[in-house]
Amino acid sequence: MSASPEASPVAGALDIDVFGLDRDAKRAWLLQGLQSLTRFHHARCAPYSAMLDALWRSGDANDLEALPWLPVRLFKQIDLKSIPDDQVSRTLVSSGTTGAAVSRIFLDADTARAQTRALTRIFSHFAGNRRMRMLVVDDASFLRDRSRFNARAAGILGFSNFGRDHLYLLDEDLQPDWRALAEWLAKAPDEPVLLFGFTFIVWQSFVQAAQRDGIDLRFPPGSMLVHGGGWKKMEEQKVDNTAYKAALAGVFGIERVHNYYGMVEQVGSIFFECEQGHLHAPAYADVIVRDLQTLAPAADGQEGALQVLSLLPGSYPGHSLLTEDLGIVHGEDDCPCGRLGKHFSVLGRLKNVEVRGCSDTRTVPSA
Repeated sequence: MSASPEASPVAGALDIDVFGLDRDAKRAWLLQGLQSLTRFHHARCAPYSAMLDALWRSGDANDLEALPWLPVRLFKQIDLKSIPDDQVSRTLVSSGTTGAAVSRIFLDADTARAQTRALTRIFSHFAGNRRMRMLVVDDASFLRDRSRFNARAAGILGFSNFGRDHLYLLDEDLQPDWRALAEWLAKAPDEPVLLFGFTFIVWQSFVQAAQRDGIDLRFPPGSMLVHGGGWKKMEEQKVDNTAYKAALAGVFGIERVHNYYGMVEQVGSIFFECEQGHLHAPAYADVIVRDLQTLAPAADGQEGALQVLSLLPGSYPGHSLLTEDLGIVHGEDDCPCGRLGKHFSVLGRLKNVEVRGCSDTRTVPSA
């Protein structure tokens, strides 16, 4: 591969209809951009360059399935960045058990802005452009001290841009203030509410807490919950996505519930769940399912390891990653919701793999 650097395509990655490209157009769009990113990172990240030269020869590919990829666990082992230290504006750090290695993801201003813009464009497809009153099912204390600023807080702040008149429901012990919620709802009893939280926190500190405390609160019609994070604890409690949604509807009357899938190691790859219960790949990102034995691309309907692709990681070589998640692609361009692109499901973590979720990450400021 040529060592001559070229401009990162991050800036133009979102100049396209976020769910408007059919299969052929999207594959051509992604292949061109991802090859450009591969060359970009090859020229600027020495460890990535060495791995690419040793394992992938030229790194060139004729289709998406042949693109070089990195195992997501690699970010726990070495620092990978394609920008000078003085351009690092934020470092995302994944958490783990005590003493365990963590991923370190280095962002520059352009990559951070692209992430925010991507989230805004995707969210508008599901909630429209109207800013609703917003209930955050979390506590606000850690937002005040930026030395404790973490990725959970970053997620809350990112989604908070889509709401107004915010109420943080939980205290520092993640216990809800039901009286404050009732008073807040009473101020505008007919206005739909946007709720945001991490999957298990919403379940434990909102749904189960309401059942425990005998709370009877109904949210206005049109209210919507967006939640994300690992499902490991939910699986331990034998609660699947269908049961989760049924509980929100039964306890609070919330009928619109959207899960999303993402990870700290690939900034910008946010896959939202549509009204049909499928996760969707936007135009600037994609997923490939790989056979667990051969790592060859799997057919639609076949379970395997998820590979995620994204045009947004311009500050580090995270544009093509093999995850530690099990998934299945249901189809492409044929979801009943009408959005183009692949629609898929995440089935859980691969066995014998260290567990961590996006709700268990933190952010540290760059030096």
